[in-house]
Amino acid sequence: MGEYIVNFSNWIWDTPMLILLMGGGFLLFVYSGFLPFRYLGHAIKVVQGKYDETNVPGQISSRQALSAAIAATVGLGNISGVAIAINMGGPGAIFWMWMSAFVGMATKYFSCSLAIMYRGKDSSGEIQGGPMYVIEEGMGKKWKPLAVLFSVAGVLGLLSIFQANQLTAVLRSVLLIPNGLDNGETTKWILGITMMFIVAVVILGGIKRIAAVASKLVPFMVILYFVTVVIIMVQYIGDVPAMLWLIVEDAFTGNAVMGGAVGAVIVIGARRAAFSNEAGIGTAPMVHGASKNNEPVREGLIAMLGPFIDTVVVCTLTALVILLTGVWESTENDGVRLTLSAFEMALPGFGKYLLMVAVLVFALSTMFTYSYYGHKCFNYLFGAEKANYYNYFYLVTIVAGAVASLEVVVSFIDGMYAIMAIPTMISTIYLAPKVKAATKVYFEKLKAEEKK
Repeated sequence: MGEYIVNFSNWIWDTPMLILLMGGGFLLFVYSGFLPFRYLGHAIKVVQGKYDETNVPGQISSRQALSAAIAATVGLGNISGVAIAINMGGPGAIFWMWMSAFVGMATKYFSCSLAIMYRGKDSSGEIQGGPMYVIEEGMGKKWKPLAVLFSVAGVLGLLSIFQANQLTAVLRSVLLIPNGLDNGETTKWILGITMMFIVAVVILGGIKRIAAVASKLVPFMVILYFVTVVIIMVQYIGDVPAMLWLIVEDAFTGNAVMGGAVGAVIVIGARRAAFSNEAGIGTAPMVHGASKNNEPVREGLIAMLGPFIDTVVVCTLTALVILLTGVWESTENDGVRLTLSAFEMALPGFGKYLLMVAVLVFALSTMFTYSYYGHKCFNYLFGAEKANYYNYFYLVTIVAGAVASLEVVVSFIDGMYAIMAIPTMISTIYLAPKVKAATKVYFEKLKAEEKK
């Protein structure tokens, strides 16, 4: 069974997904008139709360929506996803992660603007957003099978088995094995069950509790991670330009992998970027669709910052630590263990503990937010009154993730992400002219107000 999952994931993430996510994202990037570059400054002002409104529908503020979306995206994709990318594709994969991020900003802008434009109501009358509602409300009932496809893949793909798997690996490597406290499989079960209880306390309180916890945890963990990485970079400051050049050079030569297969480097970079910033997958529109905001364009601008913070800033920092310390060439470690060995080498004694705290917070915050996404998909399929059953299924799978093998876990999630991307990208491209028209009106109105 594991072999089929890995093969399917490798097939769908080769040409089909590259065309859909990178090609589709690039189309949107050009169609928007390079909006991510032109309005990055304005988007930052919006997040600072300069244009907040009160008394509008929705469950959480735009800033909380961004925090919750970043909690889901800035996470283990940045710490172990980058390590997996360098391990499989060499330094050049990072360059293609950057390219994916820029086109991903355009994809996020369109898809999250649509999430506000076309909200739906669930069976209990609560306003909801997300690709399934965009498809039904924006494209019409005849497209409903696409919405169902998205929701089924979401129920299965948005489990936090990858987070549980990597968090278990970190806790064992840093705390348990060195102190002789590890009992192999038994330890994995104990850790899995403990994580399940911690996550249960937060997620059974609903999106408001998830957003409240995420908006406090996320800024703290990003700052902690950022400071640690800057300390490491200062030690190797003379080598930073050479490493940045290595990333760019390797992107076009593929020297570091598989005998110079540039195509393979691009695929790996795009695949890990999609896993890391989730642009085009359809998760962020679900949380931005619950935002208290009546202005679709403003929500799109806020959402667009996600891939930038996630991939251009955080992933680059991780990549530099791994490349500067040279561990990518000298160890056999995979995933999060590779990043751990880099931190330990640069900051002997306490580096691995700092990373462990970051991984702990990253993993838990992602687990909280993913439960909300899956809950929303389940709600769409089976109705609001049955949706809470999903939480129990979600909690049980955390234990499964802690015990399973990394390759099968990553491939299963990748495969489901790919299936979710199909309805998301089709609906986003189909309805893009609506967002373009709204963008024009928004910026004209803004200019007129500024002249007053």
